[in-house]
Amino acid sequence: MNYNTLKVEISEYIATLTLNRPDALNAFTVEMANELIHFFESANEDDDIRAIVVTGAGRAFCAGMDLSVAGNVFGLNEDLKPTIDDMNEKLDDPEFIQGVRDTGGRVTLAIYDCKKPVIAAINGAAVGIGATMTCAMDIRLCSEFGKVGFVFNKIGITPEACSTWFLPRIVNMSTALEWVYTGEIHKPEVLLQAGYIKSIHKAEELLNAAYTIAKKIVNFSPVAVTLSRQMMYRNAATSHPVEAHKVDSLAIFYASMKDGKEGVQSFLDKRDPNFESKASDMPEFYPWWE
Repeated sequence: MNYNTLKVEISEYIATLTLNRPDALNAFTVEMANELIHFFESANEDDDIRAIVVTGAGRAFCAGMDLSVAGNVFGLNEDLKPTIDDMNEKLDDPEFIQGVRDTGGRVTLAIYDCKKPVIAAINGAAVGIGATMTCAMDIRLCSEFGKVGFVFNKIGITPEACSTWFLPRIVNMSTALEWVYTGEIHKPEVLLQAGYIKSIHKAEELLNAAYTIAKKIVNFSPVAVTLSRQMMYRNAATSHPVEAHKVDSLAIFYASMKDGKEGVQSFLDKRDPNFESKASDMPEFYPWWE
């Protein structure tokens, strides 16, 4: 995968995705958005990838939207006058994709739909879209130099990248509102206390800490991991636990026929399992939400 704004390295089933505009503090552009979407969609069917670690090149993770771009910095078409009905009816129309839809939201939806676990290694400043894109990632680690800020109100705009869905689920509604209202940039200790990050690491140890987690994942059944990821996010947002029960039942039913058999036998044999499933070959009921 060759990109202009990203660097991708794959080793031992772990993809390291690096936001790669260090001279601009990895500031987000429409081009970066499109490349991120392409990467996460491609990773879905790439069986050499079983976990993804996301970090930034240089001293920042992502300093937010590149505000130096001429015209509408968000790449939006100001000639259009979209309504909520348009968003319901025209969401996938090319004109709306390019001229109306929030680019950060398109990225976080691609992350949300991804079959592979995603770990954020926040190595430096992550503000604006740099912060909100990490909300859609499963596990967040932070270096001692990392900091996160939801600074939208400071520049007269609103939270984006589906963060109004993700952030309250991570840190609770009151904390999410305070962070958005004040636009403060938070140090790692605050992020850890709020449960936004899992842990704080020395800069030189951050990636290894992320890889340690990833390595615990990649040897498990890719199908089981994919199902578990999507079940956790989507079932938790349903209105009644019976909806989770329906999906849980199908997942157990089909998993028990293949990797489940190998997992049970390896337990009885007291050996490591040899799972043969691939995330590119999911049970027929997946994706059940479409």
